[in-house]
Amino acid sequence: MTSREGHLVELVDDAGQAIGEETVSTAHEPPGRLHRAFSVLLTDPAGQVLLQRRAEVKTRFPLRWANSCCGHPLPGESLVEAANRRLGEELGVEPVELTEIGVYVYYAEDPLTGRVEFEYDHVLRGSLPAGVTPRPDPAEVAELRWADPATVAADLDVDPRSYAPWLGGVLDRLLRPTEPSGGR
Repeated sequence: MTSREGHLVELVDDAGQAIGEETVSTAHEPPGRLHRAFSVLLTDPAGQVLLQRRAEVKTRFPLRWANSCCGHPLPGESLVEAANRRLGEELGVEPVELTEIGVYVYYAEDPLTGRVEFEYDHVLRGSLPAGVTPRPDPAEVAELRWADPATVAADLDVDPRSYAPWLGGVLDRLLRPTEPSGGR
């Protein structure tokens, strides 16, 4: 887990244009540097989404429920390639077909760790193939569950501290795909 803190991320401007590179660790130090990221939502045939509860050792928002998988593409790496790499690392899932459904820019400070998320987040959707059972890495994922996305969105208003702060915006891209993406 900590070895990824030394990986490079792509710094971007408000329009998502690359403007440089920084390590994961430095990009997440207060006040944060806007950088490219992705959030994957895996769905099943009934329309449920796979949520993960982030592992306790995560440096940002540990033990909170989040989307299926997330991460940062390396500079020059395609979003789909990076997302499938992380699906393998976090969930033990073979590559799946992914489609970008929007972008979500957000800023959040972790009250426990003091780390900052300031991300230009590309939201990707994919279907978990029938018969595939995720094998989560316990250093990445504390637990998994399938949930109705509208129910989770409603629960975010009732119990926001149980969820990663970006999950609402990510789910919004799934539930309202025709609305313009981006914004803060």
